[in-house]
Amino acid sequence: MRNILLVKYGEIATRGKNRYLIENRLIWTIIKRLELYEGYRVYKEQGRLLIVNEKKDFDYETVIPIVLNVLGVTAVCPGIEITDQSIESLREHALIHFKEHYPDGGVSFKVITKRADKRYPLTGNEVSADVGGYVLHNIPNLTVDVHNPDVKLMVELRNNAYIYSRVIMGQGGLPYGTSGKATVLMSGGIDSPVAAYLVAKRGVEIEACYFDSPPYTSERAKQKVIDLASRLADFTGGIRLHIVPFTEVQLRIYESTPPEKMTILLKRAMLKTAEKIAGSNGSVALVTGDSIAQVASQTMEAINAIDPAAGLPVLRPLCAMDKQEIIDIALKIGTYDISVRPYEDCCTVFVAKHPETKPKRSIIESIESKISDLDSLIDEAVQNTEIMEL
Repeated sequence: MRNILLVKYGEIATRGKNRYLIENRLIWTIIKRLELYEGYRVYKEQGRLLIVNEKKDFDYETVIPIVLNVLGVTAVCPGIEITDQSIESLREHALIHFKEHYPDGGVSFKVITKRADKRYPLTGNEVSADVGGYVLHNIPNLTVDVHNPDVKLMVELRNNAYIYSRVIMGQGGLPYGTSGKATVLMSGGIDSPVAAYLVAKRGVEIEACYFDSPPYTSERAKQKVIDLASRLADFTGGIRLHIVPFTEVQLRIYESTPPEKMTILLKRAMLKTAEKIAGSNGSVALVTGDSIAQVASQTMEAINAIDPAAGLPVLRPLCAMDKQEIIDIALKIGTYDISVRPYEDCCTVFVAKHPETKPKRSIIESIESKISDLDSLIDEAVQNTEIMEL
């Protein structure tokens, strides 16, 4: 018997011939996250991954939070592995596990058996009844509840047998880096970090692009974005942040544009800038935190006027979410408290009092064509971009 961490993954199991590639990426990611901790190894085990420590006791308090942040992991289950799958062995080890976690009883329980090896001489129900009866007989103050138990004692019969009673939910999705690469337009607000997380959760490798506008924005506003990117790196294993000096571009647009159209032109300039950065890092899409009709620049007409500025697809994972749904995700992933720090970024500083909600693309493009040196100012901003590895 040895302590193990059983790792479950969901969608990966539905993949076809390339499933092994995605599984291997998930294994590689977990190994990288645990490489600073001695003795940990990761193995495949018939639709599961198995984390063991081959040199010392398993440190669940350290390992579980690390693995839970790995994108692609749907759940982790701390438990035990036994090589002897006889019913006598299953009974005894199930009792050992139950006594360790619920020594005084006082709970209701049921046993659920998953029999991946169909050659096993007993059915899953027969194993559950036998093991459950043995545990019930040997621990006082227990009750059986097959409908809504306090504890589900799991017995999985695979190459070896695995016994556990806790299922801790993870992030889900696909392993990071299995679905191409995109550049995220990152602000210090609530939305764009959530958009970045959701795209990364679909397996997309991300780099972030922040538009810095000193002296109109402070170092604290910049630090807020750095902190947001650092939090996202807990899920991605690292992130590259491009900090673009955007003051001159914004001032040129501000001086050359009717106030009500300024936000649309500013967002077009941001897309153009992000596209140049994307071209240098291998991204095949851009990502924004837009939600349809949330603000004036996110109406359908505004999106139609903004998107043609970029030659790459613009992904909007939040497009159909309301604000509370976005906030709920931000709270879940730990970005909300950073996002609500009261430091303004460039978007809020240069916003018009009465922005146009139904801009015409042809008019916007005509105005943009008359802004002198806009393209050269964008090129200069890209050339002077600061890159941080987080």
